[in-house]
Amino acid sequence: MPGPHLLLVVVVAVCLIKTASGFANGKVSRACGDMMPQHGHDSSSKPAPYNITLDKLTFSPGDHITVTLLVVPTSGSISFKGFLIEARDAGNPDGPAVGSFSLLNHSESQLLHCGHTQGSAVSHTSKSKKTEIQAMWEAPKKPPASVQFMATVVQKYKVYWVQIPGPVVSLNGVTGVPPPNPTPTTTAAVTTTLSALTRPFSSEGCGRSKSCLRDPVGCDPGRDPLCFFLSFTPEERTVLFELSGPADGYLSFALSLDKWMGNDDIYLCVRDGDSVDINAAYVSGRTHPELASKNVLSDTAWQLADGVIQCRFRRDIFLPRQIESRFSLDQSYFLFIAHGRAGDGVIHRHDRQPLISTHQTVITGPPKNLAGSRSPLLIKFHGVFMLVAWMTTVTTGVIIARYFKHDWPETRLFGRRLWFQVHRALMTLTVLLTCVGFSLPFIYRGGWSRHAGSHPYLGCTVMALSFIQPIMALLRPATDSSRYNLKPPTVIIVAIFLGIQQQALLLPGPWSNGVLAGCVVWGVLVDLLLEFHSKAVIVTGWFLLMYSGTSF
Repeated sequence: MPGPHLLLVVVVAVCLIKTASGFANGKVSRACGDMMPQHGHDSSSKPAPYNITLDKLTFSPGDHITVTLLVVPTSGSISFKGFLIEARDAGNPDGPAVGSFSLLNHSESQLLHCGHTQGSAVSHTSKSKKTEIQAMWEAPKKPPASVQFMATVVQKYKVYWVQIPGPVVSLNGVTGVPPPNPTPTTTAAVTTTLSALTRPFSSEGCGRSKSCLRDPVGCDPGRDPLCFFLSFTPEERTVLFELSGPADGYLSFALSLDKWMGNDDIYLCVRDGDSVDINAAYVSGRTHPELASKNVLSDTAWQLADGVIQCRFRRDIFLPRQIESRFSLDQSYFLFIAHGRAGDGVIHRHDRQPLISTHQTVITGPPKNLAGSRSPLLIKFHGVFMLVAWMTTVTTGVIIARYFKHDWPETRLFGRRLWFQVHRALMTLTVLLTCVGFSLPFIYRGGWSRHAGSHPYLGCTVMALSFIQPIMALLRPATDSSRYNLKPPTVIIVAIFLGIQQQALLLPGPWSNGVLAGCVVWGVLVDLLLEFHSKAVIVTGWFLLMYSGTSF
């Protein structure tokens, strides 16, 4: 008897353990042509602190040349994380890569397929810091008269150099080699100068001169460091936005046509060391935001203090048609506030469910105090229905069937034994609550959720068990049989523990885990107590004492 309960307790303990994983991808084949990283930033305009060296300056078809990418000795040992090395026709540096490479640093480099030649470029395999990389280049059978080596080097996400020119090697026996075309240089685009805020934001004027969305409701960012705050003030041709909140890496808000993330106009305040980058972006579906190619923000300012990011900027109400993915601010939108971690300027998926405004609002409309929630109502009802069904009604129904049929042997309700009628009613209610609760997340998500871990799969298993339950009821033994003792399967408890970890529920931790674990333990203890009582292990004289006043 104690075996299943012990297994249940072990499963509960396992469900309380959290795991984490990470992934890094160094394949950059799509950058073979222009050698430009897809980082949404411009190449650095400063002199590159890296250099390319070769072990020979002339070659014949099939010859091998050792290519070395290394830090310039006078640069102070500035390491790099990513790189892309190619060889091009010196007379046509914008043309395809020529020749092929073989690896000398297998753990830190990999071959890429650029154009029609396998191994025509070399790139990194991880984001580890490097100071030198070597590769072996093999000249093609029909080489051009001269070949120039070039490299793109990434120091960190927003700091990189594109097509750093290297030495030019000449084909043996060829005279009058044309000089290489000047290597195109990339200059940084003109951006609005960032300034520091002179004072923190305040909730003064919310609902009167500006619209505000806050979490907790009514908080003041000037006094409460845990206050998430978004305000917007329409002006003649622009809107002034203020965003504040505690965040390790980034703070953002989005304008959305619905309450589901995707196809949204996003504005990011990303911490980069001791400063904050303010950018506009767009997200297509549930993907990583794409930074705007053109700057649409002005009068940007920021402040970092005690783990709180604050940023302010203005944006025109209407933008030229050629600027895609930017919403006009005279329309009605839902507002999202999200925050999370960032590293080297790269933002990661938010660790907490975004704050979403309850209703759509017109950005240029009259000032309002907006309400919002981090937990959708449909997901809350999903959790309530599932908890009531599998922690209350099914448990009570099983206890009634197992332990009360001998206490109510002849008591009847509507012609059937009372314990059976109560048991059947509770089990029917369990199936109905499960069906309704199961459908709510699909209604909210509009389909399957790929970011909810294994909980949806276990939920489908629970739903299948709910449909099997009526079939088993039809095949049940006689109501007085000792085999009439079906228990709720352990998978249900596992699904519940995984469910309360979902961001959309926004349950307080670790109290939610402790409360649920306490309920499970209490249920196990009650079941054991009733089991021992039914086996006459515990003398019930104390019940007699309570009702008759006699001692046993």
